[in-house]
Formats: sequence, C-alpha cells, structure tokens
Amino acid sequence: MTTLVRHVIEWIEGAVGLAENTVDGLKFGRPDMTVTGIAVAFTASQSVVEAALRAGANLLISHEGEFYAHRDRVETLEGDDLVVLEKRGLIAQSGLALYRCHDALHYRQPDEIIQGLVRRLGWEAYLREDLQVAVILEMPETTVGELAEHCKRALGLPYLRVAGDLAMKCTRIGLSAGYRGGGELCIPMFREHDLDMIITGEGPEWETPEYVRDAMRQGRKKALILLGHAESEQPGMQLLAESLKRAFPATPIQFIAEEPVFRIV
Repeated sequence: MTTLVRHVIEWIEGAVGLAENTVDGLKFGRPDMTVTGIAVAFTASQSVVEAALRAGANLLISHEGEFYAHRDRVETLEGDDLVVLEKRGLIAQSGLALYRCHDALHYRQPDEIIQGLVRRLGWEAYLREDLQVAVILEMPETTVGELAEHCKRALGLPYLRVAGDLAMKCTRIGLSAGYRGGGELCIPMFREHDLDMIITGEGPEWETPEYVRDAMRQGRKKALILLGHAESEQPGMQLLAESLKRAFPATPIQFIAEEPVFRIV
C-alpha cells in the first residue's frame, strides 16, 4: 500500500483532538505526496533539513517551528531576512514535505514528549503521578548532584544548569520538558506536591531559579535542574520515530539528533 503524507498526519493526529489554533500542520509539501522516507527531529534546523535530504527522506516531522517562533509569523516568512530566505528556498526547492508535530504529542495522555524523557532517564519505576504538564517521581534518596550527573550521562549532555545545593538530598521530583520552567507552573508544583526538586527544559531565569534561591536562603530545601529545551524534548521525538516505524514498517524512518546549540566558553 502506498503511504501518503496525509496518512502519516492522520495517524499522528488520530489519537488527539487538536484545537483550532494549533501550531501543528503541514508547512511545506502536499498531503497527497507519496512518502518515500521519513525523518523525525526536534527542530527543522538547516543541518537537520540537509541530513534528511541526504538520507532520502521526503517527509520531515519537526517538533518546533522552522522559522524561530512558536507561531508562524507572516513578517518572518515573507520578509527579506537572508537566513530565512535561504532556508525556505532549500526546503521548497527540494520538494521536502515538512510537518510540525507539537501539540499532537503534548496533548496525548500521557504526554509523549515527557514519556520519552522518562524512558531515556530510566525512571519508569519511579512514576507516581501524571499531571499532564509534568510527572511526579518518588525515588530512593539521592543528592541533587548525583541526579544532575545521571541526567548528563543518560542524555549525553556536556553540561546542564542547577539552582540549589548539589549536596541536598531529595526523593520527590517533578519532571517536565521544554519551556515549562516558569514560575507560574513550577512554584505551585513545588508546594502542592511537596517536591524537593524540579527537572525541566528551560524557563525565565528570574522566576523559578530566584524562588529556589530564596527558598534555600530561608532553609527550605529546593532545587532546580534545567536540561535545555531541545535536550529535554529530543527523547520524546525519538520515541515518536520508533512508534512510526511500527505503524509504517515498509517506510524508511530515522530520527535525526541535533547537537546542543550552546557551548561552554
């Protein structure tokens, strides 16, 4: 049976009901294109697009937007920025279909992006509660520093960021991914779920990190680990690639990892 782009999209979106204002959708290409190969990635960076084309894929599934914003911006897409124009030209001229798959994964129950992170960290046995935007883990007593080192090893990270005391012992942890490190989400979660630490992707530096700083100053033991946005969500996209392989076994499918965008200097 011939697999079309719309068949893949229908399979991805079939398990959830997307809102009318979803960011998901086919950004390049046509729904009736025959799929000869699929590449899955956290974001459609220039290097990922080039790698997908070298691999012979004609459908790229990306979690984040290809033009540097959560929502498509007309002024960016139609402007005269040379970076945008070159990248847009590469995608359009190659005939690559590009589907953004963001909400469909976060709306799944449980959130597939967080599930991929839990699996990569090897913490399935410690799951206690699913809050949809995060999961609550209860672990054998360990220190913040030991957990940070485990995250670095499991995710292959050259570094991560920690707020709090590395020697602090903790057992109850909130784990999330992506841009879910803001105070509006994390501060109530610390209190309502009696958490010692939250591990997530990123968030405003003046919110949750400063809350942790003040809590520690007051003798209230709290900690925060920031993995990085891409670093926390890539495992979920790899999980999607594996699910697609089972759903479309006759189609070549690969996950394309991207190197961390930041370096320590």
